[in-house]
Amino acid sequence: MTREPDFRAGFVSFVGRPNVGKSTLTNALVGEKVAITSSKPQTTRRAIRGIVHQKDGQLILVDTPGIHRPRTLLGERLNSLVQSTLSGVDVVGLCIPANEPIGPGDKFINEQLDNFPRAKKVAIVTKIDMSSKTSVANQLLAVSQLRDWEAIVPISATSRIQLDVLSSELLRLLPLSDAPLYPADAVTDESLESRISEYIREAALEGVTDELPHSIAVTIDDIIERDDQELVEIYANLFVERDSQKGIIIGKSGGRLKDVGMRARKQIEPLVGKRVFLSLRVKVAKEWQRDPKQLGRLGF
Repeated sequence: MTREPDFRAGFVSFVGRPNVGKSTLTNALVGEKVAITSSKPQTTRRAIRGIVHQKDGQLILVDTPGIHRPRTLLGERLNSLVQSTLSGVDVVGLCIPANEPIGPGDKFINEQLDNFPRAKKVAIVTKIDMSSKTSVANQLLAVSQLRDWEAIVPISATSRIQLDVLSSELLRLLPLSDAPLYPADAVTDESLESRISEYIREAALEGVTDELPHSIAVTIDDIIERDDQELVEIYANLFVERDSQKGIIIGKSGGRLKDVGMRARKQIEPLVGKRVFLSLRVKVAKEWQRDPKQLGRLGF
């Protein structure tokens, strides 16, 4: 790929309330699934970088946890992660869904953006395919009154509406760069182990009660490649906080855990390019979201 003379590269972070489409947008722009998605709040727990390659620039998208008022030590650490991430990015895109009125949470996050004067601010009105044209127009007007934005872009990540416009606007705001920041074949800086553990957690989130998602964590014990069998063996642990939650994850006669494994394998196999044997063990780490030592062992 020939680099343009006005090549731009830099970091963009999407922020917003939980479940406004930040991870879906990241995946849509990258063109590959680098961040798990779920209807459950606080699905994203790390700053995940997805890389978008264009002829005239490179966007490094940093998908962060949703900014929220924390109730646990885990929540506090996630908020701290967002704060440290936003301090170093070039552009922040505040995502606000078109199909919901602007609420206290949106206003709270918009106010927090004042703490990051270095970053240019863009408003992204998501999910426009789920609203009428009139509703979208009204939301664009409401969003424009929050602050003086560098740009306001209405998009739909799932229907890929105006993603090219958004990419162009974000790229325009990035600094000039002598060279790309990542190799041309890179789509994320997430390790294979991290991506596998996230796919397992995503599978475990499907169909569980509102309380349980916060309590689920995944670790990988081992990944073994069997070249003679074109097979990858993965040994993983699903952590919950209470025995009752362990029963929910396992399900009657182990049926739910088997289903989690099946859904996770469907995503992991294309990633590793081989058949996967996935061993899942469910363990209890009591109140791990509030315990500094256990948070450290679980990677937080």
